[in-house]
Amino acid sequence: MTNKRVTMQDIANACGLSRNTVSKVFNGRGAVPSATRALILQKASELGYGLPAEEKPVPPRQSAGSIALITNNMPVDYHFGTFFVTSFTDQICRAGFTLRMFEISAEELKSRQLPPHFIPEQMEGIVAIELFDADYLNMICALSLPTIMIDSPAHAIIHQYPCDFVSMENVASIITVTKQLISLGARRIGFVGDKWHCGSFYERWFGLRIGMEQAGLPLDEQYCILAPDASPYSDSDWLIRQMDRMPSLPDAFVCANDYLAIHLMSAIKKKGLSIPDDIMVTGFDGTSQSALVDPALTTVQIPSVEVGRIAAGILLARIRNPELPYSWTHIRTNPVWRKSTRQPAENR
Repeated sequence: MTNKRVTMQDIANACGLSRNTVSKVFNGRGAVPSATRALILQKASELGYGLPAEEKPVPPRQSAGSIALITNNMPVDYHFGTFFVTSFTDQICRAGFTLRMFEISAEELKSRQLPPHFIPEQMEGIVAIELFDADYLNMICALSLPTIMIDSPAHAIIHQYPCDFVSMENVASIITVTKQLISLGARRIGFVGDKWHCGSFYERWFGLRIGMEQAGLPLDEQYCILAPDASPYSDSDWLIRQMDRMPSLPDAFVCANDYLAIHLMSAIKKKGLSIPDDIMVTGFDGTSQSALVDPALTTVQIPSVEVGRIAAGILLARIRNPELPYSWTHIRTNPVWRKSTRQPAENR
């Protein structure tokens, strides 16, 4: 009885990879992440498949390698990314990887340069968060490392980037918020935030526009604060000046995130106005701070921990099998109604 000849397909099946990925290792055609290469060679050795002449059996590794987190603005308070990073890190560490963080400076972003201590050959994959420059994203993708973006540049939906995306669902949740505000008597609703800052901000602006169109109401930019994201949105006096330029104050503001909403609430109160009696305010993210301000902020809750786990799973799958089709995953979000918006009549 003769032994069955081991094939590349057998190795691929044992590794949970495509035959094409295995073929790249043995034929020397195309890049394969070092962790994936090590797994293929180890399985080939175990199955008795002849290794390339320059290769030796690869011993089991204590660490699968490093994953780089690249950001232009490290997530801190008032940001869903705080909990995202914790759960993402937990998942990749369980898989044997370590996370290395790289914060891009303004000059590096402008000149399209990687940080000097970032060495692509030492990385098995990349996760990018709070990094919305399309040219910089193209540069990262050109490294040919498994890459996942959390959120996206504003116009990413019309481009085909060679990477995976994970984002929160924005449009339907803001339409729901808008319909509720209208049911509570709002007719003029303004948006606060730079709609071109990132994909999620634009989608929230778009959700407000659709919600108002469905109610037969215009979205008038005279009642919006749409200044570039670098503007002093945390400055109450600056926000008051933006509101003073409006022909009149709107009935409600839909803010692009909780950070903007909380600072806007401070400005509204500084003007001597009541929330929600004079103006209703909503945010987005579901940060812990949104429940602590007075009045508590109506927001849209992002399941940050679950987003981190899902993103880690997608990136790990990409590292194991670079030939997977690229995906864009939207995670459902849910409005949370609090006292910064008036209550429906039946709840009063």
